[in-house]
Amino acid sequence: MVYNWKIREKADIEDVNSLSSEINVNETLANMLVNRGINSFQKAKDYFRPDLDKLHDPYLMKDMDKAVDRLIQAIAAEEKILIYGDYDVDGTTSVALVYGYLSQFYGHLEFYIPDRYKEGYGISERGVRYAAEENFKLVISLDCGIKAIEKVKLAKELGVDFIICDHHTPGEELPPAVAILDPKRTDCTYPYKELSGCGVGFKLIQGYAMKTGKDASKVTSYLDLLAISIAADIVPITGENRIMAFYGIERLNNNPRPGIKALILKSNLIEKEIDISDIVFKIGPRINASGRLEHAKASVELLISKDLDDAMRRAEIVDTVNAARKNFDENITREALQMIEEKDTIHQMKSTVLFKEDWHKGVIGIVASRCIEKYYRPTIILTESNNKATGSARSVYDFNIYEAISECSDLLEQFGGHKYAAGLTMSVSNVVAFQEKFEKVVSARIQDVHLMPVLEVDDEILLDQINYKFYNILKQMAPFGPGNSEPIFYANQVYAEDVRILKEKHLRFNVVQNGQVTKPVCIAFGMADRTKYEDEIVYKMLKQKMRFDLAFEIRENTFRNNSSLQLYVKDIKFD
Repeated sequence: MVYNWKIREKADIEDVNSLSSEINVNETLANMLVNRGINSFQKAKDYFRPDLDKLHDPYLMKDMDKAVDRLIQAIAAEEKILIYGDYDVDGTTSVALVYGYLSQFYGHLEFYIPDRYKEGYGISERGVRYAAEENFKLVISLDCGIKAIEKVKLAKELGVDFIICDHHTPGEELPPAVAILDPKRTDCTYPYKELSGCGVGFKLIQGYAMKTGKDASKVTSYLDLLAISIAADIVPITGENRIMAFYGIERLNNNPRPGIKALILKSNLIEKEIDISDIVFKIGPRINASGRLEHAKASVELLISKDLDDAMRRAEIVDTVNAARKNFDENITREALQMIEEKDTIHQMKSTVLFKEDWHKGVIGIVASRCIEKYYRPTIILTESNNKATGSARSVYDFNIYEAISECSDLLEQFGGHKYAAGLTMSVSNVVAFQEKFEKVVSARIQDVHLMPVLEVDDEILLDQINYKFYNILKQMAPFGPGNSEPIFYANQVYAEDVRILKEKHLRFNVVQNGQVTKPVCIAFGMADRTKYEDEIVYKMLKQKMRFDLAFEIRENTFRNNSSLQLYVKDIKFD
């Protein structure tokens, strides 16, 4: 895949020099920090030393007072409370967090996760009727509910109150809930808008603890769950999210709850320092798997487990389901790519919309992402469920797929999501019309720049600048993720020496710059058979000592207790 390198412009030189002097870093690091909005000693201190005391007051969120008062009232009256959450990682961690916290001192409590296949996403009629029939007087919905107007109306008629904790974009009308906590409400002035669903749930228990005088450390002990939701739901790791992710990952590494420790053991992460990418690629998929293929209740039960032996038994079940999920994922991805390749008009199309009635609903979001890896454009994968076509949408850099889907709402029965991901449901008879209309909408909106993956590069660097002092400062910029990406540098006009192929698919080589062989070794994953420029193999071009620009991340590699710095190659551009 050919990348469009987006190299950041140089920051204001006076700001760079000032920061370089104030915090004693070189010009390259200072330039990168200023470009990230860190242009003073105080901002650098806040960035490099995250502080839980800097979290926003939860009562700045619209309806927080109403939500906390209703929760206090329910507990005082010994009402039954139902904690209701979505079946993905954000939803299940939200439920585990709020249920886990309240269950420490309150017994009239249950949790409820809708069945993906029988009930679908969000608040279901079945769930509402269950709450009423079982005499629950209060439902706290997490990571869902902001558009559940009819379901919350029904609950009200049946004598059930709702507190909605959501982070998705609301519609024009809000549900008739007792309280709606959502920083994306247009009438909410909460300073940080990018909380995960679990983050909104965290603010609720934080607000409850503040008003009732409960120990704040009992609240922050749940940051390991919140860090998992932040990573897995791909929300920006900025502001509050960065602080909460920082301390959550610290807890993951030092004192995780039994359910998470079991997942760490199953993911073979016990010997390393866990970071955001480990959550995204190893821990998160295991939590997600039960909701994708069976029922997400299993994941919540794992996350709230209080005993490691019990947690390990539950983690074994979840791990088995995840292995099955991988198998579905691979097979359906293969089918989807074949369908794309068989379309005659493939090179002219600006979008991908595929439908097959027997694809497994639980993995179609993953398949959409896999398709984008090869055919880079907005993609929707649909399957049949409950006699409806239901699907997952994934977008490309800087293209708002939610808005594009909204323009096709006349063909849809339900949809929701955000800029880069969405879910939708329609009549099977509307699929072809939707494919045609969505293609027209995308073609009218999308620009050529959206159709090439972007590699955001921080700055050019001389390779002899790279040493452990430099790297140790980079490490302190973690946790990395959207809004705080891992630094990517580039080196200009270099060539390779000692080029080797590892495991038949990776490349290892040294780089020569300004006549000197640089010390960090380059590792290029998956590039052994990669082609560039008229199908010339990258390996052969490197062996010929052709000059190129190199984009890379700086990592530390430890093997047999020996550590060294390596350059993880992101892309190569030959002259």
